[in-house]
Amino acid sequence: MNEATTGLTTAFEAERPRLRAVAYRMLGSLAEAEDAVQETWLRADRARVAEVANLPGWLTTVLSRICLNLLRSRTTRREDSYGDQAPEPAAPDGEGEGDPAREAVLADEVGPALLVVLDTLGPAERLAFVLHDLFAVPFDEIAPLLERTPAATRQLASRARRRVRGAKAPAAPEPARQQKAVEAFLAATRGGDFTALVSLLAPDVVLRADARVVPTPEPITVRGAEQVARGAMAATGRARFTGVGLVDGAAGLVMARGGRLALVLEFTVTDGLISAIEVTAAPDRLAGLEITAPGA
Repeated sequence: MNEATTGLTTAFEAERPRLRAVAYRMLGSLAEAEDAVQETWLRADRARVAEVANLPGWLTTVLSRICLNLLRSRTTRREDSYGDQAPEPAAPDGEGEGDPAREAVLADEVGPALLVVLDTLGPAERLAFVLHDLFAVPFDEIAPLLERTPAATRQLASRARRRVRGAKAPAAPEPARQQKAVEAFLAATRGGDFTALVSLLAPDVVLRADARVVPTPEPITVRGAEQVARGAMAATGRARFTGVGLVDGAAGLVMARGGRLALVLEFTVTDGLISAIEVTAAPDRLAGLEITAPGA
């Protein structure tokens, strides 16, 4: 290995975490993000770009083009495969998606709700929003990637930003208390803390789940704090890919695997305790929910 190659390898490895972060937000899948980063390395190595004045910028440009092509291809495949039907939710155990534990960490850092909203954006909107709003890339650098003017690119990012933030005001009468209860429920589930879970639930709490959640032939209903808490303990694997999001304006839990919406929990909080939980996994029902990222 000559000195130039060694220098490029060292420089690229220094950039790899940032490139992976960009690609993951673009694609919502760790496996696809890793593939995109590796393809970027191969192109950099073939082009022998060690002497490029702005190597991070060059790498970001190449990576963005790769991600854009993947997003466009993904959109075409969905249209061909599903027609007017919503896609099936991703498998909760994450099989076939690379390293589930590592992806769970990344998903938690980004926020499952944000990943879900990003997945609803068109490829150009997603690229403009991610590069500008999340990584502070100027519009005049993004525009050539999309073959648009900086002004048009700014409009794409603005439109995406409105989608991410959502148009509805929080519907919960006490949104701060609602979010606190939801966050505590998620923390107790992730931690396997049965006692803490029971303490968050009203004694007569009712959980309703559609048939796709378990799955079962029919929807299920679970009543009572201990019974609901036991069910939550059985779902700790799903909790790794779950985060707080706004569901129709109220704090709830959103599970995203590979950036795709798979499961939603809606909560009713009464006098500080969770009195009802609605769990949805059926694609047609998920499609009718407005998911936005909290604090976006």
